[in-house]
Amino acid sequence: MRIISRDQHGISRRNISNGALRVLYRLNEAGYEAFLVGGAVRDLLLGGHPKDFDIATNATPEQVRGLFRNCRLIGRRFRLAHVVFGQEIVEVATFRGIGEEGNADRHVVDGRIVRDNVYGSIEEDAIRRDFRVNALYYNIADFSVRDYVGGMADLEKKELHLIGEPEQRYREDPVRMLRAVRLAAKLGFRIDESAEQPFARLGQLLCDAAPARLFDESLKLFLSGHGLASFRELDRSGLLQFVFPSAAAALRRPHGDEFRRLVEHGLANTDQRVQAGKSVTPAFLFALLLWGGVRERAERAIASGADPQHAWGNAADAVVQEQTARVAIPRRFSLVMEEIWALQPRFEQRVKKRVVRLLTHPRFRAAFDFLAVRGEADPALAELAQWWEQAQLTDPAALGDMLAQPASAVSDTSAPRPAARKRRRRRRRKPSGGSADGAPPTDS
Repeated sequence: MRIISRDQHGISRRNISNGALRVLYRLNEAGYEAFLVGGAVRDLLLGGHPKDFDIATNATPEQVRGLFRNCRLIGRRFRLAHVVFGQEIVEVATFRGIGEEGNADRHVVDGRIVRDNVYGSIEEDAIRRDFRVNALYYNIADFSVRDYVGGMADLEKKELHLIGEPEQRYREDPVRMLRAVRLAAKLGFRIDESAEQPFARLGQLLCDAAPARLFDESLKLFLSGHGLASFRELDRSGLLQFVFPSAAAALRRPHGDEFRRLVEHGLANTDQRVQAGKSVTPAFLFALLLWGGVRERAERAIASGADPQHAWGNAADAVVQEQTARVAIPRRFSLVMEEIWALQPRFEQRVKKRVVRLLTHPRFRAAFDFLAVRGEADPALAELAQWWEQAQLTDPAALGDMLAQPASAVSDTSAPRPAARKRRRRRRRKPSGGSADGAPPTDS
């Protein structure tokens, strides 16, 4: 064990949430060991500002609940205590032990740990963690950092090393492979060769992972401000095909470069929104990743004589069903995705009635944003995207004039709006039963 004293590291309690500090101090005052652990310690040492704080202790979940009225116990596979402070949830875990496979509290199926509530020492807990940079412990008793497996050296070298034998650790939990990719993308670290080498051989294990877990992991990969780097790491490491097979296949097709530009432009825009504190939606993310498969299926069906509307609908249904078998995309997101895709062909139908109808569609804005990203990736669509940008700024009564002009004439969004034509008032006919003097009746 290596102990890094307070004067040798840069962690300050000012950067730790009040909720986490309250839990740490109360556990310590009650006579228990209490450590900040995992990604929060890693990020604090790198100068970051973590949002979530996890705590490890020798107190059991029931003992933690006895100290905090605002505590609830969760989990079957791993028993955890959640201490709630308003919007903040501080996760408290008891030190994990090594245990034996035959132990009633530890159950392994085909190498995967499906239940594990064996408690142990802090040394055992460190060995049980996934990566060495995540096995650093900040001790609230003396403000030191404990390093049991060489995590500080990895931080200095910017490398990710798995704790233990890689194949065994990935078989225990295949999602660790995605976690390696996510950490490498987030931190800008290199995955150690011994940790990355099994990906090609064991990547197929991700197909057996719970789709709900893969959905949560996908959100962490792509909606945490480093989505573009995560996508590139997934593709480079070969894991993309096991999580998003439709996207991986689209990258290998003749228009693969165009699809790659679309996804990378979209993820770069998403990263900018996350970093600016703006809202993002998983529906738009998944619409980007699956667009290549939907478009290829729809165009193939149309070329075979299928009705275009039915072709797009059938293609969307097929791709979504295939994907949800791997990643459990909730229906509230997949419905939005399918609407975004269905509206894309309608942008090419620039007839006044259809233009007005599309501009008032409830999903127009999301569909247009998708078109705009397509325009960034494909210069052939840039003019179309600019035309619809201008159409949103144009008075509906003047759309007829705009439609009569070449697209290039309205592609400049700074151009003045066309003046609305005056509507001539029709003269009302004289009714057969007019007044006695022959004058038409007055309007009321």
